[in-house]
Amino acid sequence: MAGRVVVAWVPDFPVIVCGGQDAEPVAVVHRDAVVACSAAARAAGVRRRMRLRVAQARCPELRVLERDLADETRVFERVAGHLEGTVMPRLEVIRPGLLAAPARGPSRYWGGEQQLVDRLMAAVAELGWPARAGIADTVFTAALAARSGEIIPAGGDAAWLAPYPVGVLGVPRLVELLQRLGIPTVGTYAGLPEDKVLARFGAEGMNAQRLARGQELRPLSVRSGSGEHSVAHTFEPAEQLLEPVAFVAKALAEQLHERLAAAGVVCARLEATVELADGRRRSRLFRHEGRLSALAVAERVRGVLQAWAEGGALDAGGAGGITRLMLRPEQLTAATGRQSALFGERHTPEEIERAGARVQALLGHQAVLRMEIGGGRGPADQVRLVPFGDLDTRRPAEGPWPGRLPAPHPAATFPRWLPAELTDGGGKLVAVSARLATSAAPAHLTVDGHGGAEVAGWAGPWPVLEQWWDRGRGRRIARMQITTADGHAWLLAIEHGRWWAEAHYG
Repeated sequence: MAGRVVVAWVPDFPVIVCGGQDAEPVAVVHRDAVVACSAAARAAGVRRRMRLRVAQARCPELRVLERDLADETRVFERVAGHLEGTVMPRLEVIRPGLLAAPARGPSRYWGGEQQLVDRLMAAVAELGWPARAGIADTVFTAALAARSGEIIPAGGDAAWLAPYPVGVLGVPRLVELLQRLGIPTVGTYAGLPEDKVLARFGAEGMNAQRLARGQELRPLSVRSGSGEHSVAHTFEPAEQLLEPVAFVAKALAEQLHERLAAAGVVCARLEATVELADGRRRSRLFRHEGRLSALAVAERVRGVLQAWAEGGALDAGGAGGITRLMLRPEQLTAATGRQSALFGERHTPEEIERAGARVQALLGHQAVLRMEIGGGRGPADQVRLVPFGDLDTRRPAEGPWPGRLPAPHPAATFPRWLPAELTDGGGKLVAVSARLATSAAPAHLTVDGHGGAEVAGWAGPWPVLEQWWDRGRGRRIARMQITTADGHAWLLAIEHGRWWAEAHYG
């Protein structure tokens, strides 16, 4: 029974955090890819890792929500803290919505593995969320078993995994190649000779084969290590606000990654610990596996701090604030590198971060920006530019946004609106009344710098009324989508009787 692992899983957790329901088609996206979707979206053909445009093509009524990892971490900390207080003493958060712990001790305490699984699901249900749990010899197998609530017999991981498609191994480039080579199942891949796998697929392929054989890459552990390569920051005086602590967490994560890289090692887990002025300590353990960037670490720390503060565990005012933050790596192993030659060169998030930091050092902090999706009505309003590496502390507003532009969204938004003329068949300018009635059907469109063309189709108008309570800043416009006979599509806006081209569809 040594090495048994229990995994608890909250299905579609990112969808739950964003307020989505299984009955409506909802997709949570990050970097233009689906990271989670509701049951209704899956029924329409939407899948994880699918590109957003493909998902919208399969499900036109799909509601798209941007992922907020810090918020997911904050909400899931309630689950982790509740389970630590009611079912098992310590656990490891693999990602928001998924956690693992050694099963041997808790199963003995509760009277068996089935009783442990029942206790876990009941404890999560007390918080109002659905949960599933599974037990196996490895974290990977237990996570798969949790989907169906199964308990895999000791020593039976490999046989249980064998019928699964190789896609469950979670290495897209490797999976694509295996399928092309006629290796469709996990069992077939597990049966290949180790030396051939290492020579053909490298360290990444070898690790995937170990998972397929039911072998743990790094054993689960929730015990404290020696503290080698740990980094810490002391706040003098004690810090009362959480945001400065979150920004320090990012700097510490960068320092930690530099230390590990210099030593040629990676960590399997990362423990974040805060000390309070009254002497209390709080900590949380995350699975790292060498994959988390400095920004990802900071987002997880920020989410946990917010959860502790909301639950009263920090009590920053009464306790005198946070005096120390420490990041401690666990289970250090040699950095074997990444297999990247199967389909050409590719860059890791860590390499991209280092390149961005070097450019910022040369040209200034504002020289490298990244886009964050937020609330708004027009396409330009929904995008914020944040300096690369910074945390976006402004949460995107989910609305309601009356007059928000419906999908599909334009491919290019003009920094300054272009003058345009939308006329009817008689050459008169098309007008839009206060009741959103057009004076005539649009027939011809001319956009400054792009020439003119006959109108092939149109949709709208959609009204936008902003800050109506302020006469000086109030704004009233109407938007229309126009397609022309030359194959172009435009987003137009009319304000004070004048037409403008706001964006262009690719």
